[in-house]
Amino acid sequence: MTGAGAALATARHTVRRGGESHFAVPNELAAHSAGFRRWSIIDESTPAVHTGFSIAALDGGGSVAIHVHSFEESFYVLEGEAELQTPDGAFRLRPGDYGFVPVGAPHSWRASHAGGRWVEMIAPQARAAHGHDTYAIRGGDGGVGVAVDVRDPRTRSFGHIEASNMDVRLQTQEHLAVSASMRTALLVYSGITVKMMVDRDLGAQLLTMFMVQYEPDGKAGAHDHPFEETYLILDGSVDATFDGQRYHMTAGDVAFAGVGCVHSFSNPANQPVRWLETQAPQPPARHSYRFARDWDYLQSQIASPVVGEGQGGG
Repeated sequence: MTGAGAALATARHTVRRGGESHFAVPNELAAHSAGFRRWSIIDESTPAVHTGFSIAALDGGGSVAIHVHSFEESFYVLEGEAELQTPDGAFRLRPGDYGFVPVGAPHSWRASHAGGRWVEMIAPQARAAHGHDTYAIRGGDGGVGVAVDVRDPRTRSFGHIEASNMDVRLQTQEHLAVSASMRTALLVYSGITVKMMVDRDLGAQLLTMFMVQYEPDGKAGAHDHPFEETYLILDGSVDATFDGQRYHMTAGDVAFAGVGCVHSFSNPANQPVRWLETQAPQPPARHSYRFARDWDYLQSQIASPVVGEGQGGG
């Protein structure tokens, strides 16, 4: 079955097309923002229970007043520029910058004349019945924003990633910008490249965010997880299967796979496909993946007769 362009939700997955985006002023920030809109993609209306995933847009000169959340928030800047004010200071963010805001940390946003757009990933999921777990507080925005510098310990809650960071040929000491950690490592297997962005190294406890790239003919077989995943396609296209339903996804499309949703990916094109991926809760130390092939193999072994079975002992 091929997925349609409209939103399709099942018991365990959701696929949304970039062309159906709908940005609106969130109720919880309507009285505390100017020029701010959000496309809420994964929320209480979907099968997700841990994940909140959206794309935020801030018009030039717009702002979001200082506030706090009862959830963790990570972000990845897609285009334009924005300035984030936290207790650690003010930070100028550009495309490729990402970061993390802990539970209860006061923060605010403002945009230059050009405005900006970024991904927001939160965990646990915001609850509409509790004001979307967002609370405006008194306090002034101040300071001049500084650029994100991954070598500067003052920007320990931020990072920066480029498409070149997914190129295995460029992972040399001269190109690496952070100390040895999962954010430095580049995991490469079966035509798949993975680069960690937000995890415990940045202070997150409830979520992760990372970049994934599939080379031509790269693929991951059918599997599922004991946590939720969300995928935003950034470049190229990918064939994906969720709960047995097939989708061809291109830049701007978003998919969500819940716990127990069997999914797989393959790149049918002659160019790489790259996407932003998130997880909530954070993966356990073991048994993060359950590959169908392994359990199919076990079933075949159980079904096969054992050599010598039923023969006399002599």
